[in-house]
Amino acid sequence: MPARVAVVDGHTLTRFGLTGLLSGQDDLEVVAEASSVKQARRAIETTAPDVVTVDAALPDGDGLALAREFRDRHADLGIVVLTSNGEDDVLFRALENGASAFVAKTAPTHEVLSAIRHAAVAASSFTATGLADALTRKHDAQTRYALSPREAEVLRLLGDGLSIPAIARELYLSPSTAKTYVSRIYDKLGASNRAQAIMSALASGLIQHEAAARTAS
Repeated sequence: MPARVAVVDGHTLTRFGLTGLLSGQDDLEVVAEASSVKQARRAIETTAPDVVTVDAALPDGDGLALAREFRDRHADLGIVVLTSNGEDDVLFRALENGASAFVAKTAPTHEVLSAIRHAAVAASSFTATGLADALTRKHDAQTRYALSPREAEVLRLLGDGLSIPAIARELYLSPSTAKTYVSRIYDKLGASNRAQAIMSALASGLIQHEAAARTAS
């Protein structure tokens, strides 16, 4: 029996191309298409596919957040994140949000098909071309910036949008100690404010959150 696939993408041509590709595969069958988060939720509930392909950037929301929602609701659903942005932070967010596979829209068709087939049989595991290289770059960045475990924790909270007083409360530190950690992080990242620090951390793979959209100087 073919694996049932739902295609979620806000671009009509991308959906058309992907459904056309899948229609030529004996072991895959497109059972639903959606162009938005709202349509995708309805499609998953009404068609119960084995695999869903999700564009990382949808017109009405975040495809990676949608992947997290699907994973929380459907443990056995294969989730393939497709993206035109192949940067490391997007790959790691896909991993963190429960995706089964991550593949660039510019990848060869055999890689796209391989990702979908992987998701159909191993929904709870993760595969991505270039994952090993991305992990190496992340490790190299951590080594290069030499953040202590506490500094890495403070950086993560900065990325989540917490103020210095809030970070102090979260980590049971005094405000002055929290401020010292933040200053050390700025120095190590060559940043003069929160926005610069977050952007540098994202680019280096030190954090994998949507922090850039929440930064404040």
